[in-house]
Amino acid sequence: MPVETFNLKSLANFLGRDARDLEKLASQGRIPGHRINGNWRFHRAEVHHWLEQEMPHFSAEQLEKFEETVRDVPEEFESPLTIRPLMHEETTAVPLDGRTAQGVLRSLVATANRTWQLYDPARVLEVVREREALQSTAMPGGVAIPHPGRRLPNDLGESLIAYGRTSSPIPFGGSHGQMTDIFFLILCREDRLHLQVLARLARLIQQPGFLDQLRSCDSPRETLDVIERAEEAVV
Repeated sequence: MPVETFNLKSLANFLGRDARDLEKLASQGRIPGHRINGNWRFHRAEVHHWLEQEMPHFSAEQLEKFEETVRDVPEEFESPLTIRPLMHEETTAVPLDGRTAQGVLRSLVATANRTWQLYDPARVLEVVREREALQSTAMPGGVAIPHPGRRLPNDLGESLIAYGRTSSPIPFGGSHGQMTDIFFLILCREDRLHLQVLARLARLIQQPGFLDQLRSCDSPRETLDVIERAEEAVV
């Protein structure tokens, strides 16, 4: 069972970062931490939420190192983990229905449910909406990575990613009025797998031309081929 709190040393090991750098970030309030009797303590849930927000801003080197430190891959996946086995043609919608943020989330969950791995689609949609209401997962470049704020081991038969691209960009809650047309819905049963998928997606999104290639795809098969080739370049 995963620990619920980290000390400075265990957090440094988990993130693959220097403990002195993390202490400086915590002192500046840039990473959520609590000082108890002179020692830093970090709650796992707060660290995960911080990572979800900060990971898109990590450098390629930081993302690669983080992937290595959190690697705890379920047996059914190859090591190192790639996201391609979590994606299927039936869970890839090109185009994706939806002209509003709520419509897109409904369509993404319905697309994910084509595998019949969602035991309670209504509950999955509810927790994805709750997470999105907390803070938008929209990123620069017109891409968003919605996901539940907590893992769903009892609501999923297996972990998966649903992908969709709307016919035209829509407002999805990002900053500065940005518009979004590419969506990756991450549904994972385990925390480590969730974080590793986030890190891998962030690395792919940083690749020059990756999002443009996705926008040029007219079918699920083409889309998955683009993702597979992009992963070959970062493995």
